[in-house]
Amino acid sequence: MIQELLDNTEFLTIVTQGPDGPHLVGNWGDYLRRLGVEGNRLVLPAGYYHQTEQNLQRDNRVQVFVAARAVRGSHGPGQGAVLRGTGAIVTEGALAERAKAAFPWARGALVIEVEAAATQL
Repeated sequence: MIQELLDNTEFLTIVTQGPDGPHLVGNWGDYLRRLGVEGNRLVLPAGYYHQTEQNLQRDNRVQVFVAARAVRGSHGPGQGAVLRGTGAIVTEGALAERAKAAFPWARGALVIEVEAAATQL
C-alpha cells in the first residue's frame, strides 16, 4: 500500500527536528515520481531547504507524511502513511545532478532512506 500511496500522493510533508522543535517543509508528489523511488530511497529536489539541511546535519532523522484520496483505506476512500528514516541534502554527485537537470531551480536533492512505514487507521 505504501508504494500505491507514493504513486498517487499530491503532496508530501517532511518533518525534521530543529532547535525550536519540529520543522516542516513540503514537496510535490509528481516531483518525487519524476526523480524516483528507488527501493527504500526517496529522492526529491531541494530548493532552499536551508533549515531542513541544518536540522539534518544535527539529527538526520526525518518523517514524511503522504496521503492520497485515490487510495482506498480501511474506512473508504483516502489513505495516509507516515514514513520514518534518515535524510540528507546532497549538492554533488549523481543524485544531485539528476535533481538539477530535472529542476533547474534545485540546488541538489533531498535523499531520504525509509526505515519504517505505517499507514494511518
